[in-house]
Amino acid sequence: MSNDTRSRILDRALALFVARGYDGVGIQEIVDAAKVTKPTLYHYFGSKAGLLSALFDERLEELHERLAVAARYERHLPTTLEAIAQVFFSFATEHPDLYRMHLAMWFAPAESEARKAIARAHERQFSLLENLFIQATPDYGNMRGRHRAYAATFLGMVNSYVALALNGHTRLDDALRRQAIHQFVHGIFS
Repeated sequence: MSNDTRSRILDRALALFVARGYDGVGIQEIVDAAKVTKPTLYHYFGSKAGLLSALFDERLEELHERLAVAARYERHLPTTLEAIAQVFFSFATEHPDLYRMHLAMWFAPAESEARKAIARAHERQFSLLENLFIQATPDYGNMRGRHRAYAATFLGMVNSYVALALNGHTRLDDALRRQAIHQFVHGIFS
């Protein structure tokens, strides 16, 4: 058994989950698609829920690493927000199936395996944004005490644009990124 086998299981599971949803895919379908046995899958992941958690933990790590770099606050919030939005847009463009599944599972029922599996990734993203807004508060005093609301609003806005693009309604380009950040920073009446 090798990392190639493990990666193949993750790849096949992702393709099946994207096509039919997490709950619509059984273990037997995953092992058949990956050309492995159930004991092999259980060896690597322990369960279907463990497989899903590993999928998100591993495949979203690149996104989280890139976000950590982009979120380094250098005393100009709009520039930092543009860099963060660029990371989200680029990652969604490079990994559309993974990002679509990420979004779908965030809106799964709260107690579902799917929602529990994505919760850690979402919390990492939210915390990164929340910390950014806390760091920016001394420079933008009117933000004091609103860091959670700003983090939620920004993450929701970025993910909404990504969802629109994944569904063919817009393109994740520089113009959209600049427009989104301008609207977020200045409001709809600017």
